[in-house]
Amino acid sequence: MESARRKFLHVRQVGSLLLFLCVSVGGGGTIRYSVAEEMESGSFVANVAKDLGLEVGKLAARGARLVSEGNKLHFRLHRKTGDLFVKEKLDRESLCGKADPCVLHFEIVLVEPLQSFRAEVRVFDINDNAPVFLNKEPLLRIPESTPLGSRFPLQSAQDLDVGLNGLQNYTLSANAYFHLHTRFRSHGPKYAELVLDKPLDREEQPEVNLTITAVDGGSPPKSGTAHIRVVVLDVNDHVPQFSRLVYRAQVPENSTNGSLVAMVAATDLDEGTNKEITYSLAQNPEAILQTFQMDPQTGEIRLRGPLDFEAIETYDIDIQATDGGGLSAHSKVLVEVVDVNDNPPEVMVSSVSSPLPEDSPLQTVVALFTIRDRDVRVGGKITCFLKGDMPFAVKHTFRNSYSLVTDKSLDREEVSGYNITLVAMDTGPPNLSTETVIEVLIADINDNPPVFQEDSYVLTVRENNSPAVFIGKVHAEDLDLGENAQVTYSLLPPKSGDLSVFAYISINSDNGKLYALRTMDYEAIQDFQFVVKAIDGGFLSLSSQVTVKVVVLDDNDNRPMILYPLQNGTLPCNDLVPRSAEAGYLVTKVVAVDGDSGQNSWLSYHLLKATDVSLFSVQRQNGEIRTLRQITERDPMMQKLIILVQDHGQPSLSTTASLNILLVDGFSEPYLQFRDPSKQPRKVNPSTKYLVISLAVLSFIFLFSVTVIFIMHIYQKIKYKEKFTVQEHFYDDCHFPNNLVQVRDNGSLSQPCSYEMCSATGTGNSEFRFLKRFMPNFPFPQGPGEAKDEADANLPPNSERSNSQGLEGRAQIPDDYM
Repeated sequence: MESARRKFLHVRQVGSLLLFLCVSVGGGGTIRYSVAEEMESGSFVANVAKDLGLEVGKLAARGARLVSEGNKLHFRLHRKTGDLFVKEKLDRESLCGKADPCVLHFEIVLVEPLQSFRAEVRVFDINDNAPVFLNKEPLLRIPESTPLGSRFPLQSAQDLDVGLNGLQNYTLSANAYFHLHTRFRSHGPKYAELVLDKPLDREEQPEVNLTITAVDGGSPPKSGTAHIRVVVLDVNDHVPQFSRLVYRAQVPENSTNGSLVAMVAATDLDEGTNKEITYSLAQNPEAILQTFQMDPQTGEIRLRGPLDFEAIETYDIDIQATDGGGLSAHSKVLVEVVDVNDNPPEVMVSSVSSPLPEDSPLQTVVALFTIRDRDVRVGGKITCFLKGDMPFAVKHTFRNSYSLVTDKSLDREEVSGYNITLVAMDTGPPNLSTETVIEVLIADINDNPPVFQEDSYVLTVRENNSPAVFIGKVHAEDLDLGENAQVTYSLLPPKSGDLSVFAYISINSDNGKLYALRTMDYEAIQDFQFVVKAIDGGFLSLSSQVTVKVVVLDDNDNRPMILYPLQNGTLPCNDLVPRSAEAGYLVTKVVAVDGDSGQNSWLSYHLLKATDVSLFSVQRQNGEIRTLRQITERDPMMQKLIILVQDHGQPSLSTTASLNILLVDGFSEPYLQFRDPSKQPRKVNPSTKYLVISLAVLSFIFLFSVTVIFIMHIYQKIKYKEKFTVQEHFYDDCHFPNNLVQVRDNGSLSQPCSYEMCSATGTGNSEFRFLKRFMPNFPFPQGPGEAKDEADANLPPNSERSNSQGLEGRAQIPDDYM
């Protein structure tokens, strides 16, 4: 009958194992698997890709990985095939102890997009542990007067296996006095009791030796034995009696060592030493002996080790009271561990997306995490929130899983990263909480254009500057990072289409430094403006513009020009003054102009030299020449004056004018022709004839040379037009556009300005009737690059020039000037 029972149990165990090795997907999105313990490393568990409904290769493409709730991962995932394997040999006893079922939890995390699946593997027990008695040779002292049917509890055998593989039965060796009765505990292994079948007689047999065998239900079954020594005591006809059959106590799990758990009491009707009772903990599992201790005199049961409701909820303690004669009684103490909220919630972060682009839309998943509270019964509901004002929010997904999502727009320029403090709190009491910091960095995108430091720039440069001179700098700041913040500068052509500004200005594209490409002339251009564009280096580049105005500062580089009296030396310039003129009589007025401006153009007039310095004076401010006194007969008829005209520049420049004044009695034609060389016969010196002939020959040679040079110049000009490029035009430092005035080395204008003065004869005050400017059209020397300018000068006022010249011929700054 026993063999048939074992065969039935074996068939049942194999059927259960085959049943639980199948895969099941439970509610709530949890994938469940089953394996047997002691499976070798690399053993196949299941195909995860198939159970998740994913194609082969999706797990590798989405970076699948396993995240365990504990500190150790017992399985590994083959991403390419989706197979789940055992990472190392599983020992159910070390993983779960006596807990049944033994379930290992983990998560399968996928990225792009971020997603997780909960999974659990149930580890089934196999019969790999035999029952073991901790005390191999227990000793029992039984009085000979013990009545039949008395029961004597024996030490429980310990079997680490569970279920059918655990302890199932006890057997006792054949004897005449005892039989074995197996009993069950509410929490704990089975234990055996010796039942007295035949009265003991110490005189006949003072000691009985028994062998007890503990058998489990495995296939094949395993067993363990212990040798019991029963010593028969002399008569002691009263045994101790406990006040209760069962004692009950409740102890909070946070009680300290030494705390009182319960107090038991037993009485004995005997006298003397047989009445003295000693208390002890009877045959109990090792876990009870390590947790509780009993005072042998008072019967107090106190804590010896810590309690943990999450590990063991109740204890079933066997106690024993022994009198002085060796008689003993047994009872039970049921200790219930009261759960308290002593475990804060545990936060387990499974995945974090960092860095996070600053343009991420709202509700973007940043992190995935789970929260577990071991105090399920007393901890209450768990609340999760963020500490401080953060642009993130906590979103509950399912059961105890949560996700961290964006709740507001992000801006890296304001905050480049966040240390997010995640707070998980139970409802207690008392309230316990856990803080977990998640670091999220913000990735930059190109969302800020360059911004110039000023709304517009005004730069100054002095005329006659050296080419490629530094005149100023523009600067734009970009709040982005890396390549998005690298700013490049360039010049924009004006809306009018006039590209001549590129002939004067160049910009360093890296640092925004501006350089004047050629010498400026204030008299030709006083100021000009252009637009600078700043563009960043982002993928979708952003830009901004600013207007730059360049003001040319005047230098004192032009000498005063005498408009009257004419100083060309061709005709005599004579002014007539009647001898009857009084003191203060206006003789004439020296008229001069200065091409400069401001203080450099302020002129003052001085009498530098005169035939009679006491006769005439010059007004300092306006150049009027007046008489200082009455003219006398002794004053010479011809008075020669040299007038100095001086500007107020630093350093000042000056020019002299010569003037002949005739003192006459009245205005008439003969006086106007006085001292005219053409009307007065003179004796010609023979040497003068040779001088005139020599000058005539030299003049002919000069005219012939000029004609040849002019023809060659025209020929080179036509030939050069075929090779002309705009680039060479702007590199020509020897020529200027027609709208600039060229200046000689001595500071005078290269184009002489002549004026004609007409006066009415026969008047006594020499007043000026009109003064007009006479501008001879002298040809300017032109370089190869000015042919276009000369052609443009002949265009009608409304005609437009081509814009290609300025764009293609922008001059570059040598590296030495950067």
